[in-house]
Amino acid sequence: MGIERVTNLGKLTISEEAIATLAGGVVSECYGVVGMASQKVVKDGIAELLKKDNYAKGVVVRKTDDGYELDLYIIISFGVKISEVILEVQKKVKYMLERTLEQDFVQINVYVQGIKVIG
Repeated sequence: MGIERVTNLGKLTISEEAIATLAGGVVSECYGVVGMASQKVVKDGIAELLKKDNYAKGVVVRKTDDGYELDLYIIISFGVKISEVILEVQKKVKYMLERTLEQDFVQINVYVQGIKVIG
């Protein structure tokens, strides 16, 4: 179930997939992030790097009593400080989603599925 709002002009519904796609787009612009990863690790412990139109597969959206929670599955580049990248992802995603959707996001959980050497 996504975000639902009723205005004087009618009912507005934003799907969880739309929220996930928006979050995936924000994540992909963060420093140190190579891209979104699939939630499920493929055989041999290798995570699948998702293309732009499949970002929703790397995001889980949950509605709780306090607000919304997100689980983000990412792949980062080799040589960056993991804790800094994760903190930046959390801050950017929370800010953009709350500003864009006017909804509280209480938790942004980030799972690093892999590290990719670029070069």
